Amino acid sequence: MRNLTFSGAINEALAQEMRRDPDVYVSGEDVGVFGGCFGVTAGLLEEFGEERVRDTPITESAIIGSSVGAAAAGLRPVPELMFVDFIGVALDQLYNQAAKMKYMFGGKARLPLTVRTTCGAGMSAAAQHSQCLEAWFMHVPGLKVVVPSTPYDAKGLLIASIRDDNPVVFIEHKMLYGIEGDVPEEAYTIPLGKADVKREGDDVTVVATMAMVHKALAAAEKLAESGVSVEVVDPRTLTPLDVETIVNSVKKTHRVVIVHEAVKHAGPGAEIAAVLADEAFDYLDAPIKRVTAPFTPVPFSPVLEQAFIPSEKEIIAAVKELV
Repeated sequence: MRNLTFSGAINEALAQEMRRDPDVYVSGEDVGVFGGCFGVTAGLLEEFGEERVRDTPITESAIIGSSVGAAAAGLRPVPELMFVDFIGVALDQLYNQAAKMKYMFGGKARLPLTVRTTCGAGMSAAAQHSQCLEAWFMHVPGLKVVVPSTPYDAKGLLIASIRDDNPVVFIEHKMLYGIEGDVPEEAYTIPLGKADVKREGDDVTVVATMAMVHKALAAAEKLAESGVSVEVVDPRTLTPLDVETIVNSVKKTHRVVIVHEAVKHAGPGAEIAAVLADEAFDYLDAPIKRVTAPFTPVPFSPVLEQAFIPSEKEIIAAVKELV
């Protein structure tokens, strides 16, 4: 394998799928000439041209609306929304049209649409450019929600998403773009709905998503020094959710901490906790704990922003409380 950044893995996935399938195209603000706000689509315009790498106006409703129509007509659009915060401008196109067409047309319509977007705090981008809103999309039947944490997962999950015949919201935490990891050169897929046990352990299960996976792994290393064995489970997709892997881990450890950067109130961890209460209650020896952002907008101030983002220290404290 080679070492690639998270952004490089996504770029390679896009290029390989565009070479493989002429129906795949990319659109969005600054994806062409500029190479994307975060550089993820760099080089695609030069290779594939303006017909398949389309710079758009700053109009999220048009970006998603045109992509929904293109998908229904047989193409495989991969539109980019620069920040998930602005997906609300296009929610009707996403949750009333893309998510429902297959059902409203008796299964005859296909919507192979992959919406790429970014989330997350850590850049002092303030309240309107830093949110984690994945729970919004989990609530909509017909949408798949993908949340990769590593370069390897990002490439395999994106290729699987593009090849899927259903609409997918593919969320990239912007603070992960620079991390590096082993990524095969050839195209490969990771099944949507299959979690990954990033670290095996016996005492406590930590279910973590996106950037929080790395903080959970770091916390697990420190806890191991004091004799606490932590298993880290990365769902990788929130819809479909791999309930079996998460439940089996909790059956082994009997304790669970759920970690995500989204706010606690009605966040993705609330659904995971409810599933565990339904399906693993008899195996729990302690309450389910959640480590999340507080229920407040993301602060601009770097000091306050760091206090907002769940920390390794908070994960360690939650685990110690259970054991």
